Amino acid sequence: MDKEFEEKHEMFIQSHLTRRSGERKGRLKRGHGHGEKLFLENVWWPLYRNFDHLHPEYEVRDWRGRPYFGDFAFLPGQLKLMIEIKGYGPHVRDMDRKKYCNELNRELYLQTLGYRIASFAYDDVDNRPDLCMNMLDFLLRRYFVSDQPIHRWQAAESEVIRMALGSPGPIRPKQVAHHLQISSRTAGKYLQSLCSKGILRPVSNRGSARIHFYELVPGKGDLIG
Repeated sequence: MDKEFEEKHEMFIQSHLTRRSGERKGRLKRGHGHGEKLFLENVWWPLYRNFDHLHPEYEVRDWRGRPYFGDFAFLPGQLKLMIEIKGYGPHVRDMDRKKYCNELNRELYLQTLGYRIASFAYDDVDNRPDLCMNMLDFLLRRYFVSDQPIHRWQAAESEVIRMALGSPGPIRPKQVAHHLQISSRTAGKYLQSLCSKGILRPVSNRGSARIHFYELVPGKGDLIG
């Protein structure tokens, strides 16, 4: 258990509780549960080591004038990012057609208000936090340079993902090596690491067991549009 995280998380929630009243306070007590805390512990805290500009159970009025509470809003200035942690049950299995339409309409309406939407699957937050960290870091670095230290490996992987997103076809280790000015062996390690995280997948030539190319797994660029 990360004692520093537990202490900072408790201070973070209490600071918001003391500034709220009525339903906004009640919603924070009820809504900030296991999935939301797990996201902070597994994804946000390892990346940034603080909760600056982050607002839990953030209230926005939807297109019908009804209150909607996003899991988190990140509001560092001009950027407005709404973060949602979505479990398979309530967001897929237990959702009827009306709820599905309302969810899509709400997300679209939030975008008309200037919000970016970042949705994370609970299963990824729990089992593949590195994937979530890479996606979130890649997304936020489009808007500002973090004052938090970024590990060289993490920065290199983000750049490889950028290459894969911008490439018309699969990428080769030699391309990565040339772009990052590193050895082909090191480039291969970055590519294999991203494969283990489910972000890239290897592509082999017909009739050959050797891996020559790597491509982005479909859907893994959705948060970085």
